[in-house]
Amino acid sequence: MKKIMRARVFHFPLLLTIFMIFPQVLLVQSENDDFSRQPPRPIIRTQHDRSDSDPQQVHISLVGRDHMRVTWITDDKQAPSIVEYGTEKGKYDAKARGEHTEYTYFKYSSGKIHHTKIGPLEPSTTYFYRCGGSGPEFSFKTPPSTFPIEFAVVGDLGQTEWTASTLAHVDSEDYDVFLLPGDLSYANGQQPLWDSFGRLVEPYASRRPWMVTEGNHDIEIMIPDHPQGFTAYNSRWLMPYEESGSKSNLYYSFDVAGTHIIMLGSYTKFYVESPQYKWLESDLAQVNRKKTPWVLVLLHAPWYNTNTAHQGEGEIMRQTMEKLLYKARVDLVFAGHVHAYERFTRIYRNKHNPCGPVYITIGDGGNREGLALEYLEPASPLSLYREPSFGHGRLRILNETHAYWSWHRNNDADALVADTVWLESLSTSKTCQNTVDEEATTSFVNNEL
Repeated sequence: MKKIMRARVFHFPLLLTIFMIFPQVLLVQSENDDFSRQPPRPIIRTQHDRSDSDPQQVHISLVGRDHMRVTWITDDKQAPSIVEYGTEKGKYDAKARGEHTEYTYFKYSSGKIHHTKIGPLEPSTTYFYRCGGSGPEFSFKTPPSTFPIEFAVVGDLGQTEWTASTLAHVDSEDYDVFLLPGDLSYANGQQPLWDSFGRLVEPYASRRPWMVTEGNHDIEIMIPDHPQGFTAYNSRWLMPYEESGSKSNLYYSFDVAGTHIIMLGSYTKFYVESPQYKWLESDLAQVNRKKTPWVLVLLHAPWYNTNTAHQGEGEIMRQTMEKLLYKARVDLVFAGHVHAYERFTRIYRNKHNPCGPVYITIGDGGNREGLALEYLEPASPLSLYREPSFGHGRLRILNETHAYWSWHRNNDADALVADTVWLESLSTSKTCQNTVDEEATTSFVNNEL
């Protein structure tokens, strides 16, 4: 890719009570197209326009093979945590009762946060549902049980006008599951922004399951009340960690339509003796590639990155866990954090390796900080495509052997397909069917990052 004209991006550390302030980013122009990379756009603050007892911030997530978790918030602390649902509009022949939680953060008190698991559900079926016995009717479509399946992948989403553009582009074509590798609301301690974010994404997250992992902007440490952070994230975005044998909502896995997906936590302990490492080792050992021929991993801080932003921040985690992913023949690793798009070749230990994962950075959903415009030069031969633009990705897995990846650049009213590649599952690759010692990678192309 030709060299891109660049403007300096300033990065400020995450402080306890000081919210990040970022300068406007200059317009830049790629030498190989006519697209202008725009500066950040304003935050969208989505207001609450329903009654206290009506559900708001509704979103759904997968729980096991045939269940869905419905999450919503009410201002009314007496509202019941029930979900009525059925396959006909306005007719609910099933009902489930769930649990609820709430939290305080400094002077902020959350509404009543409801989590209700419904099912068993049929695959590829539209269900209509109502939360708490009142308010609007919602609907969702369950993912298929077999291939093909399509994932929308968006990192560092935020809630700006660029976010709205990205979500509209994602919604312009159907998909089955939404994957988000960290940095959801960019609240940074401002808890009302979590509520605003929930209302902004509700039209999308209430219709397709959203599966997320945490980013650095989701930590929100406040000593002494929240020394471990993630209070809002864990309370609002409950994922199926218990079902996957994890003891933390910050890392988990799930299966859907022949695909095993692992969500790792970049901001919780990952050293060899840590609970996360031991869980990952056990989780990968149990993967049956005949049932789930595709294995994907999502995390926030990228292990491979040629952007000048956040250089080396995922390096210790890579050194600790990369061998596990390589031996398990993980197909793809998605990361966020860097506010740009980049696709690498298959890599293991900083070298091209046909049996290593394809690494993709997709941290360009619509954050309020702007784009990461500067790249290391000369370009690494391991990096096959890189571009600092807002956008989203789509992974369509057609069958046990092949998938199609596309990255869609935001271009105002249209989403322009800027990068595509066909992928072959490592579980069916003849080159990688037999386990090889990782030291034997010297027999492969020896491109250093």
